[in-house]
Amino acid sequence: MSDVLGQPRSGTVARTQRVSTRLGVVVVHDIVELIVTGELAPGASLPVESVLCEEFGVSRTVVRESVKRIEEKGLLRVEQGRRGTTVAPVSQWNLADPIVLSCLIEHDDSFGILDDVVFVRAALESDMSYLAARRATTSDVAALMDALEQMRLASNDAQAFAELDATFHDVIMDASRVRIAPSISRSLVGHALQSDRYRGIPVSDAVEATLSEHELIAQAIAAGDAEGARQAMRAHIEVAWARRRMPTAPQAVPPADLQSSPSAR
Repeated sequence: MSDVLGQPRSGTVARTQRVSTRLGVVVVHDIVELIVTGELAPGASLPVESVLCEEFGVSRTVVRESVKRIEEKGLLRVEQGRRGTTVAPVSQWNLADPIVLSCLIEHDDSFGILDDVVFVRAALESDMSYLAARRATTSDVAALMDALEQMRLASNDAQAFAELDATFHDVIMDASRVRIAPSISRSLVGHALQSDRYRGIPVSDAVEATLSEHELIAQAIAAGDAEGARQAMRAHIEVAWARRRMPTAPQAVPPADLQSSPSAR
């Protein structure tokens, strides 16, 4: 497995790196989960490297790289001296990070995080609809109407309908001419969509209701009614979530630490 100079072959090195990367992903997820669930509370010290190596069955290199990645997500902070690495306050966490957000959603029985996701999405997309109504070109409006018509034609195909639903929203985001907005929305909603909790419970009239709500949005944008488009989009996102949200999940009050952070305002 070594070349004439006694060094590992490049293929061996690459395989080792891939294995380390996969192991690191598992370690990162599991430690993030411990923090999110409160098993490692803010201010608590992270176990020393040797303990983590034994716990996860990985090398010190994997542990160090994993801790660095979690620190970059804002969940850990490294302090010089006896305390070492500790769990950071919730206000410093990057709640939009894919792994952090997924773990929060998975372990939040109150659905409070998903309520927050919907709130942020409604705020963003309603403003983008306002701008789309002011900035949309003839071709933008045509693309929007085509997406709506394709949704009608796919009303009996759940997967195709969902994909075309996303296309409808994408057309609006693109028509707003705010280049960063589509990436923010797609990232936020994309990670939430991986959760059965966000997809919610089936509703018999959801397709008809969605089409009606989308038609109001499309008509407002086509007419250049910016305020009407904003209100229609906000109502659609909020009502759609109310339709599929688990009725037994209580409305959550964010933890005190989270209430004081900018993301909770």
